Amino acid sequence: MAVIFSSIRNDGDDGYAAMSEEMGRLAASQPGYLGIESARDSEGFGITASYWTDEHAARAWKGVAEHAVAQRLGRERWYRAYRVRVA
Repeated sequence: MAVIFSSIRNDGDDGYAAMSEEMGRLAASQPGYLGIESARDSEGFGITASYWTDEHAARAWKGVAEHAVAQRLGRERWYRAYRVRVA
């Protein structure tokens, strides 16, 4: 299963890089995690795809408390727009 997150970043870091690195480490420690790929262009548009063994593993990641905090901060600080797709 793939969870594909596309976004347009706001200007500035405001703690984004540190949180992104921490979420990568945390996701990798979750049961069912298979990997992640990410890219961002110079205009701020980015795509991150995380891969999971099954729907249960992907849903469990969504519910991790630290991930929920990162999602909230993303909406408040880091993203002008975003979209999540699951395949």
